[in-house]
Amino acid sequence: MATVVLAGGGTAGHIEPALAVARQWVVAHPDDNLIFLGTSSGLETSLVPAANFPLHLIPRVRISRKPSASWFKIPGTLIASVMSCSKVIKRADAVVGFGGYVSAPAYIAAKLNGVPIVIHEANAKPGWANRLGATFTNHLAVAQPVETGKFSTALLAGLPLRSDVAQGFVKAEKDWSKARSEAKQRLGFSKNAPLIVIMGGSQGSVAINKVIESSEALFNKKGIQVLHSVGKLNALPDSVGGYKAVAYIDAMADAYLAADLVIGRSGAVTCSEFRALGRYALFVPLPIGNGEQFVNAASLVADHRARVITQKEFTANYIETNLDSLLQEATQASMAGNGADLHAAEKIVSLTEFAMKQ
Repeated sequence: MATVVLAGGGTAGHIEPALAVARQWVVAHPDDNLIFLGTSSGLETSLVPAANFPLHLIPRVRISRKPSASWFKIPGTLIASVMSCSKVIKRADAVVGFGGYVSAPAYIAAKLNGVPIVIHEANAKPGWANRLGATFTNHLAVAQPVETGKFSTALLAGLPLRSDVAQGFVKAEKDWSKARSEAKQRLGFSKNAPLIVIMGGSQGSVAINKVIESSEALFNKKGIQVLHSVGKLNALPDSVGGYKAVAYIDAMADAYLAADLVIGRSGAVTCSEFRALGRYALFVPLPIGNGEQFVNAASLVADHRARVITQKEFTANYIETNLDSLLQEATQASMAGNGADLHAAEKIVSLTEFAMKQ
């Protein structure tokens, strides 16, 4: 019986792929122990227990992008976090990391304890935590090609899909048109009118929310239905007419299938799930970071399944001017999704099995 520790917390972009791998590990090794690492402030506090996996909380090591007084606290917090990780990792047979602030101390603890490390990088531009971890291991996997650095030679595994998205693809393959129509109805919308689904990432986006709320009258005038995920930390607008606001979309597979147009950020998980089930998207990449969200969406743009604009360009005036052309492009996009990532979790499980034998 083996013990595998999974490190990926904070946002759904780090947690959902880890959960997908955990579920696949259970299928392959039902008697093994799986333990997640996380912090008290991340979405893992709800998503991991809901998936029936144990969660070990560690001190959060947060590094601001710009120099600040908080940097002086990093050494002490990092040491405390590594020590907390070691309590679990010293008894583990492998650590599988997915990036984010939970992963860095986990990689250090695994290195100090001589535990094999496997890393999955979702973005085309690896983050600092995974770049750090890559100095400790050669067992690397990526969701999409990385042009430079150690991840450029990593296993191209794809991005592990949530079970509902993977199952949604399998069911929709039989009849994509029927699947999209039925998904609209399950979400409580008419199958006879266009539906736009707005998603600003797992935390929501204030910038996107403001533009959408300013465009409600336009949507109503044109008879367009809207499902707007505003984020759990943001105020929930009133749902009026064909406009429905929710804090978080639980039935994501149905949302992707039902949407004639998706408007949102282009995080790696969003792009992967959209590639599997979506039809056409307007992506507004997060304006901070290392530009990875622009790169994440590039292949979808090349496949004529998305348009990408900057947050500065994304205004109510842009929506008014471009709404008709966006919906027209959506009708011309392929009705079918793409199952390229269906077996990503299996590939990462296999890589971890290999690492444990070395």
